[in-house]
Amino acid sequence: MRPSQSTARVILHALCRMPMMLSAACLAFVAHDAFAQLAPNQTQGFGNGRIVTFTYQQNFDCVDEPTLDLDFNGMPAQTDPNEMQTPICQVVTETQRDPAGGDLKHTAHLYVLVPMFGNDTDPKDAMDCPPGPTRPGEFCGVDLGNELISIFGFIPEAWKKTPSVKTQCPDPNNPVPGTCTMHASSVDLSVLLAGTRTADGGSIPNPPTMPIFVPTPNHSHVIDNSRVNAGAIWWEVRPVLVMDQSDWPAADGSSGITSSRMMDAAEAAGRAVEVGSNFFLFFSSTMNGSGMRHAMH
Repeated sequence: MRPSQSTARVILHALCRMPMMLSAACLAFVAHDAFAQLAPNQTQGFGNGRIVTFTYQQNFDCVDEPTLDLDFNGMPAQTDPNEMQTPICQVVTETQRDPAGGDLKHTAHLYVLVPMFGNDTDPKDAMDCPPGPTRPGEFCGVDLGNELISIFGFIPEAWKKTPSVKTQCPDPNNPVPGTCTMHASSVDLSVLLAGTRTADGGSIPNPPTMPIFVPTPNHSHVIDNSRVNAGAIWWEVRPVLVMDQSDWPAADGSSGITSSRMMDAAEAAGRAVEVGSNFFLFFSSTMNGSGMRHAMH
């Protein structure tokens, strides 16, 4: 007699708790089971070598301040109403305060792991623009692919339609490239790429003269050990550009960067680069009751 799906699930959970039975099949089951339980307003992350679940309570915010000029038109935001009409989520640029008005020095950090490695040189493999309105001049699809190849020599896994590594965003409930629940669907790379040389011998303006909008990259998350169980708060998005595929976290958390300590080690070794942003997300965090714990955290 074939066991029911629920009975089979109980059996497999029990087998996976037995050290001798901790096979690749068990690891795959744990990862799939965790994903299957996510609500539409949830994503996963890593903390203290474990999988954690984020529950988003409201939409993102990309903070602008009176004296900033995020669109580089020569006018500070306080006298530029147009700058208020399009959210500009700018990598590198940081504000003094978070969306609640708190001092940024005391705001929780969400480390967003971005896979910057790869070897794909086909521009057609780059992300299309997410559904809906796009930012003015946003690079998507083949245009995005050609620009990335010109800058990096390949399309980083971060902006591939179908990356070769598992990422926590796009979220599994709505796996549309360039999107993730309650996130912005575009980011501005103008400050990050300022002064970068391109394959044609040119360079990206430094200082920037306009935003460089691209779809939100494929990414995963890490939070500090002290925040793995936290109520709903604002978190500053701190992109971490991961250069070495060996550092990329497995979906089940069994390898790669799954804690801030491991992330710091990769940064110290020159295999990852951390920057700030004016991008904030609002969510609570809960450590999962099951799943692998990375031994080296």
